[in-house]
Amino acid sequence: MAIEIVTTSEPLHALAGSIVLPVVPEFRLDGSIEDSEDRLGSWVAAAAHAAGVSGRVGQVAAVPPPAEWPAERLVLAGLGTPEQRTLADIRRVAALTAKVTTDAGGRILVWPVAGLLRHPIESVVQAIVEGVGLASYRFHRYRSSDAASRIQQLVVAGMGSAIETGIRRGRIVYDAVNFARDLTNEPGNLLDPERLSGIAWEVAQEVGLQCSIYDRALLEELGAGAILAVGQGSRREPRLVHLIYRPTEPVLTRVALVGKAVTFDSGGLSLKPAEGMERMKGDMAGGAVVLSVLRALPALDLPIEVHGIIAAAENLPDGDGFRPGDILRTLSGKTVEVISTDAEGRLLLADALTYAVQQDAHLLVDIATLTGACAVALGRGGSGLFATDERARDLLLRAASEVGERIWPLPLWDEYRDLLRSEHADLKNTAGRWGAAINAALFLREFTGGRPWLHLDIAGPAWTDQAGPFGPPGATGHGVRTLLRFLELWTEQASGDNEGEAR
Repeated sequence: MAIEIVTTSEPLHALAGSIVLPVVPEFRLDGSIEDSEDRLGSWVAAAAHAAGVSGRVGQVAAVPPPAEWPAERLVLAGLGTPEQRTLADIRRVAALTAKVTTDAGGRILVWPVAGLLRHPIESVVQAIVEGVGLASYRFHRYRSSDAASRIQQLVVAGMGSAIETGIRRGRIVYDAVNFARDLTNEPGNLLDPERLSGIAWEVAQEVGLQCSIYDRALLEELGAGAILAVGQGSRREPRLVHLIYRPTEPVLTRVALVGKAVTFDSGGLSLKPAEGMERMKGDMAGGAVVLSVLRALPALDLPIEVHGIIAAAENLPDGDGFRPGDILRTLSGKTVEVISTDAEGRLLLADALTYAVQQDAHLLVDIATLTGACAVALGRGGSGLFATDERARDLLLRAASEVGERIWPLPLWDEYRDLLRSEHADLKNTAGRWGAAINAALFLREFTGGRPWLHLDIAGPAWTDQAGPFGPPGATGHGVRTLLRFLELWTEQASGDNEGEAR
C-alpha cells in the first residue's frame, strides 16, 4: 500500500493525526513551535521529561496532546543537538515515529521541518519521507487478510518547491528499497530465474530501459559455462539479464552494476544444513538491488550510462547437478575447478563480470550475498567492501555514511591469491574457511579485466531475523540507498573531471 504524502501550511495545533515534535537536550523544542508560545513549550518540556525523552537521538514517545489540540497524540522525538545532527539521524528518528504511531493505532503522521534546517530543506524532507516509507513496509502478499497497522498518510508541515523535491526524491528511494525487499522476500517456488527475468523485462518496459535476456540456449552460445553449471541441477533454467539506462543528456561515464541472483540456494551437492535453509530464497538479494536501482534511475535522470547485469540461477542437488571436482570453462576463457558447489555465487559473478567488461564499462560494481565469512567478520549489520580503485571506494563509503548503511572496507591481500591455485585448472572456486571473504573477492577480481572495480558482500545485512526501525523481519533492501547515492556522487565527480579536461 502506497503512502499518501501531502504538504500543509496549517499551524501544527490545528492538525489531526500524530504530530511529531522534535526535542533537543535540555527539554527545548527545536523550532517546530513558535517561540512566542512559551506556555506550550513548557507543557511539552514537562511531557518530554515525564516520558523520559531528554532529546537524545532515537528517543521517541507518544503522549496525549493538550486539550485544545485536535491531534490524536503528540510524538516526542529526540533529535540531539543541531550541530551534531545528521540526515541519517533524521531518517532513523522518522522511522521510529512511524513505528510508535502505528503501534498506537495511528494512520496519519505529521512531520514539521522548520526546526531541522541545519541541512538543506529538500534533504531533510527526503530523509523524513525515506524513514517513514521504509518503516511502513510489510510483505503480506500471501496472507488471506492484511490487517497490519501502517502509516497511510504522511503530512509534511511546510510548503515550497524544495519540500516537493524532497518528497519526490524520498519516494523514489524508499520505493526502490521496498521493491528490492519484495523481490527478495518472494518464495523460491514463485520467483525462479525465468520469472525474475520476466519482472526485469516488465520493469524495463515500464520505465524505459533497454533489456536483453539470455536463456539457456543463448548462454550456451555466449559461452557462459559458469552460469550454466550453477543452474544445471534445476529444472528451472538460468538466466542472464542485461538492463541499460541511457540518459537524455550526453553520457559522462559508463558504470556496470552486477548482481548475484540465486533464487534458491540449497548448496547443491555440497548441501547446506537444514536449519535456516528457508532463508536461502534471499540469496538473490544482490540481483534484486541491481534491478531496483536500475528501475529508479530514469526518475533521477543522471547523465551517466548504467548497465544492470543480473546472473540468475537456482542451485539444487540433482543427477544433472554440477559436482565437486568438476572443471568449468567460464565466459572469460579461464577454467575453474569446483571445490564446493555451495560457492556458486562467485561462479555466477565470474561470467557476469566478464560480460560487464565486454560492455566496456569504466567502473564495475558487484553486489552479492557472497560469504558467511563476511557476516561473521562484520556481524549482521554491515557489508564488506573490496576495491581496486581508491576514488570509487571513498565515494561509496561516503555514500553509505550519508544514507546510514554500514559498509566497511576489507583488504585484497595479493598473497592470498596463491590459495586459489588449482592443480588442474586456472583457479579453484574456494580456498577454505580462513580469509574466505577475501579469497572470494580475489576470485572475482580475476574476471574484472583490470577495470576499476568494487565488490560489496552483503551476506550479513541483506536479511534480518528481527524487526528494526526500518521495517519487519525479512529482506532489508540493503545496498539500494548506498548505490543510488553513490551513482549521484560518481556523476558529480565525472562532471568535475570533464570540466577539468575542458580547461
